This record gives sequence, C-alpha cells and structure tokens, in this order.
Amino acid sequence: FFSLSSDELVQKIRPYKKLLNDQLYEELIYSYLDSNSKPNDNILLPRYRNIDGIIDSKIVNLNIVSLVSRWIDKIDIKSKFTYTREFYLPYKFKLLLRGSRNGFTPESFHELCDNKPCTLTLIKVKGTEEIIGGYNPTIWKSPGGYGEYGKTKDSFIFSFKSKDNFKDPILSYVKNYDQAFFYGSSYGPTFDDLDIYVEYEDDEDEDDKHKNYNFIRCVQRSYEKKIRDTEDEFLIDDYEVFQILERDY
Repeated sequence: FFSLSSDELVQKIRPYKKLLNDQLYEELIYSYLDSNSKPNDNILLPRYRNIDGIIDSKIVNLNIVSLVSRWIDKIDIKSKFTYTREFYLPYKFKLLLRGSRNGFTPESFHELCDNKPCTLTLIKVKGTEEIIGGYNPTIWKSPGGYGEYGKTKDSFIFSFKSKDNFKDPILSYVKNYDQAFFYGSSYGPTFDDLDIYVEYEDDEDEDDKHKNYNFIRCVQRSYEKKIRDTEDEFLIDDYEVFQILERDY
C-alpha cells in the first residue's frame, strides 16, 4: 500500500477503507500528508522490476534510477522516505560511456559525451561501495584554453553509501547557477570545479587529455551540500555517463 501513488490511493484504496485495519489506514494517510513521516519498519519496498530497456548500468539499480528520476522532475524531493513509493521510471538511460569499456581519459569522455543534452554521470569510488553522481540538463563541451564554466539552475549532485543502501542519499542542488559545471579538455564530468572534480592534472604534460584521470575529489562550493564526508582525493573504480531520453511505452 505504501508504495502506491496518491492517485492510486484515492481511486483504489480509499473506497475500501472500512475493510482495512484502522491503524494501518491512519498510517497510510499520514504518510501522504506528511512526506517526512517515518514509515513502519514492516513496509515492503517496491518490488524489483526488469531493468532491460531502462538502463544498462553496472553501478546502480532501479531503486536509485527511480529516485534520480524523481529528482530530475522535482517530485517528492523534500521527503526522506521517497524510496518507499512506487517506482518512477519515465525515462530511459542511453549509455554513452563506461570507463571500464571506453577508458578513463578526458579524451574518451569528450569524444563520446560532448554536445549531448541531459546526461547523468555515475561514479563508483574505488575501495568502497560509495556512489556519487550528477545531473547535467545542458551539454558537456571541450573549449580551448584553460576552460570555462557552464550555467544552469537545474543541475544537482548526489551520493549513495552503496548500490543497495539507497535509504539515506545526499541530494544537493546547484546554488551558484553561473558555476554549475566546468568545461575543459583535460577534465571529465566536473560539477563546478570543486563539488565533483574529475581531471588529469600535470602542468608540465601537454598530452593531458590522453591520460587517465589522476585528480578526483569533492569539495562543496557551488552546490547546496557536500556529498562526501571527506574532501580527500580518491580513485574511480568505474564510471558511467548516460543520456536521458523519454521512454517509449
């Protein structure tokens, strides 16, 4: 019951409320009136559905995809318990790049991902189960020179403790719209140039775009919240970039 949409609650459950346990019905109604009401520990989470045709990912599952899709459409973004709702899957995610398949260089990122609107980046942190990522509703590009900032008011970044621990994600929307992204030939998918920073960095190496990323970290600046407990550098176990498209039902 708790994973139903509000429309389904009104149409399919409310007419039969006399058949339900009073306490169950009260908890059910309260969960929709107060988005931050803690669900009963006995509530079953939405059942796993076939991921085929929605996303080909080695990093996340449908529970995370559903949450990210809600964040894109700004649905239930203030609720701590959105994961108990029904799956929300209006999009399909076209795989553009997977590091373990296409490489971990700025060059491969820009060749495969530049000028494609609406992308989702997923990064698996090496040595942990942690997942970080970000949504770019505009495009990635590779300008000359040092690089430049990209602007938007609709991007966000996030983190999950693991693929299967999706109950306590950190969601952080952009607050400095003028520095939502950073574009550069030696950079990967970079949000601001600190919040999620992915680059091959060597001031004396002119061949930097062909080398694997060697400087990755998260330092909160242009987004509302920090998404990692530490600002230390880390390595990437794998990463994926998807273009987000409307699903054909």
